Amino acid sequence: MIGELYFFVIVIANTIGAISGMGGGVLIKPTFDLIGAHSVAAISFYSSVAVLTMSVVSTARQISSHQQFNWRLISWVSAGAIAGGMLGNSTLDYLLEKFNSDASVQKIQIVLTVITLLFALCYSKMSHIRYRLTNSACYLICGLVLGFLASLLGIGGGPINVSLFMLLFSMPIKEATVYSICSILFSQLSKIGTIALGTGFSSYDLSVLAYIIPAAVIGGLLGGKLSHVLSEERVMQVFQVVIISVLLINCYNGFKLL
Repeated sequence: MIGELYFFVIVIANTIGAISGMGGGVLIKPTFDLIGAHSVAAISFYSSVAVLTMSVVSTARQISSHQQFNWRLISWVSAGAIAGGMLGNSTLDYLLEKFNSDASVQKIQIVLTVITLLFALCYSKMSHIRYRLTNSACYLICGLVLGFLASLLGIGGGPINVSLFMLLFSMPIKEATVYSICSILFSQLSKIGTIALGTGFSSYDLSVLAYIIPAAVIGGLLGGKLSHVLSEERVMQVFQVVIISVLLINCYNGFKLL
């Protein structure tokens, strides 16, 4: 039953995540928290696997369609995302050990997620404010911040990716979604790699992946297809609706923990 429920959630979340560049985790993580079938660490792991799978599918689709990329930007952002992903996962392990309470760590994740969501929502309402940074160090720092938050919060990157790419590099939203998915790929790959080399996967119920991975592939393919059809305006509307929806879910989860 839980596997089927996770399958449904991931297909919907990753479809929306691929369209909006959020990566799906921003919906998967709080929804899995709401279901409450697994621990914080397990939910973070399952969310990362789903988002990583979706980002691989979506990025491969973009490359096969001969999408033009700024490879210097991708290289530096990806390098930062890998380092940030490792740091974020280590920080999550530290918090779980320090507090020895899933509820306490979940509260921290919810507060940080709500802050990033509010930033993204506010920026989407005044997206005329933009910079055109081209320095490699800026790309690296941007990737580091995004990778850290993606891994720590278990949301795959979320709306802050798209907002920062639009703000710092003057990208229209559809272009920002492409680079967001690329950075998500490397941050989540880093997170999964850190787990593999550290604690390993023995503490997780890996049978759930039989539902998670196919659902993530389907969501990535559907989202990639729809992203080519929808206009910039529609993508922005999807972006804003998702932010508000996830804010409500996180606030509800937070009140349950009080």
